[in-house]
Amino acid sequence: METMEGLKRTAYCGAFSKENVGQTVTVCGFCQKVRNLGNLLFIDLRDRSGILQLAFDDSSDREVFEKAATVRAEFVLMAKGVVRVRESVNKEIPTGDIEVFVEDLRILAKAQTPPFEITDQTNVKEELRLKYRYLDLRRSEMQHTLQMRHKIVKKARDYYDQNGFLEIETPVLIKSTPEGARDYLVPSRVHPGKFFALPQSPQLYKQLLMLSGYDRYMQVARCFRDEDLRADRQPEFTQIDLEMSFVDEDDVMAVNEGFMKEVFKDILDIDIKTPFRRIPYEEAMNRYGSDKPDTRFGLELVDLTDLLQGTTFKVFAGAIEGGGSVRAINVKSAASVLTRKEVDKLVDFVKTYQAKGLAFTRMTDENGSSSFEKFLSENEKKSIRERMGVQVGDVVLVVADVKNSVVFDALGALRCELAKRLDLIDENIFDLLWVTDFPLFEYDEEEGRYAAKHHPFTCPKLEDLDKLETQPDQVHARAYDMVLNGCEVGGGSIRINDPDLQQRMFKALGFTEEQAKEQFGFLIDAFQYGAPPHGGMAYGLDRLVMLMLKKESIRDVIAFPKVQNSSELMTSCPSSVEEKNLKELSVQVRIEEKEERQVL
Repeated sequence: METMEGLKRTAYCGAFSKENVGQTVTVCGFCQKVRNLGNLLFIDLRDRSGILQLAFDDSSDREVFEKAATVRAEFVLMAKGVVRVRESVNKEIPTGDIEVFVEDLRILAKAQTPPFEITDQTNVKEELRLKYRYLDLRRSEMQHTLQMRHKIVKKARDYYDQNGFLEIETPVLIKSTPEGARDYLVPSRVHPGKFFALPQSPQLYKQLLMLSGYDRYMQVARCFRDEDLRADRQPEFTQIDLEMSFVDEDDVMAVNEGFMKEVFKDILDIDIKTPFRRIPYEEAMNRYGSDKPDTRFGLELVDLTDLLQGTTFKVFAGAIEGGGSVRAINVKSAASVLTRKEVDKLVDFVKTYQAKGLAFTRMTDENGSSSFEKFLSENEKKSIRERMGVQVGDVVLVVADVKNSVVFDALGALRCELAKRLDLIDENIFDLLWVTDFPLFEYDEEEGRYAAKHHPFTCPKLEDLDKLETQPDQVHARAYDMVLNGCEVGGGSIRINDPDLQQRMFKALGFTEEQAKEQFGFLIDAFQYGAPPHGGMAYGLDRLVMLMLKKESIRDVIAFPKVQNSSELMTSCPSSVEEKNLKELSVQVRIEEKEERQVL
């Protein structure tokens, strides 16, 4: 292998243009491809900025030419030469009108043939790309993505700094506390039998910073949650985290709308309108079946429950009598596309959201064909069609259940699925809004108790305080989520700063005074020394980058992501450790067999 001795890189490959013609330059990078035409030889040299063509011909030094002929894909090269105008212009790349005629070529490292071609047009399976992630990251698409992520993070730091925020690091080894997802636990060697937890968020520490008088805090924080994964979740992820003192909801929303406006303008040159729309939680659920609604298209839910009071159709009657509802969406002019066969497939789709079925009316003509209208009275049938605005060509899809949550989940997911299938979404739109007025609690059926919808430190609406102990399901939170194109990209709340109210909150969540003291004693104690009103929020950085760059998964915007089962294919982690390491940590491993569950 050769060395770089005597040579220094002049600039990145993508930095050169016709203005550099005649200059002697030195460039470095990977060989993208070689074109050997006998007496002419060209190498496409690639670095993170782009591609630059290296040229060799009959007038080249013979030793240099012969060395160039040995180069293969992914060799690491350094080349010195003169920039000149290309005879054959390549309009596909920014440097396509110039090349470097090479005088000195160094092969710094040779490479085996990679398991897949390093190109953006690769169609290999994601598993293979993740196994060889260090090669996948060489692709210009991945390099562009991570450079854009860097710019978004830099913009966040600059913006919040300009608005008076201090970036302060909080601990990664912390106390395990209940609520939320499962913690990742770290055994302590110094304290046998005791464990640290990795933070699910810096929530408690950033509140303590407000109690400490720092007023405005931010951090690009690493967070960890031991939960089941999907496209937009990872066991370790990054938040843009912030907290502010002496503020209300409007203050927090305003400063963060300012950030989104600037980051979209600086990164994508897109003007975002502010202030964002605000949709109360109840309205979001009733109209869109989701607390993170995608409002770039219609297909809004319509409540038919009041029209069907006293109906004899058992499916609808049973749902209503059980305290649930009957709701529908009207897919306009879709009867020719949503055939009976396609509707049957949608039945299977909604069943994955616990719906028992999907009723339909297909208006192929004035009368239409329906799975349920024959069981209704003429008045019920007429009322439904009028409320739904049904016309010839439309398809009405109905879900009924004793649980409103099932109706909302099924229809909320169905409207998004249909929008994708029917190409109803303008992908050039970035639709930003706030969802507000969340319930403070949600009922956990497995635990048989109420749990915090967000976290135990969220402040209830002052007008609902008298319901905290008696009607917890009627209490609203001073919480807000930022939604972008149907995805939650950030969320936060005004926090409790009254020690007595915090104790009431713990009690409402089922904590005894002793349990609250054991888990959150340090925070309770801190509140006794004066806590300013404060609130904040956190962005999911990975998700924000994914949506801004229009990627399908956050794995596409993380350098070294985990897969569905929380493992990393490249390093084969998690892995076993030596017995001596376990003994040092006073840990004994016992693997319990899990019961096999039959999937129906």
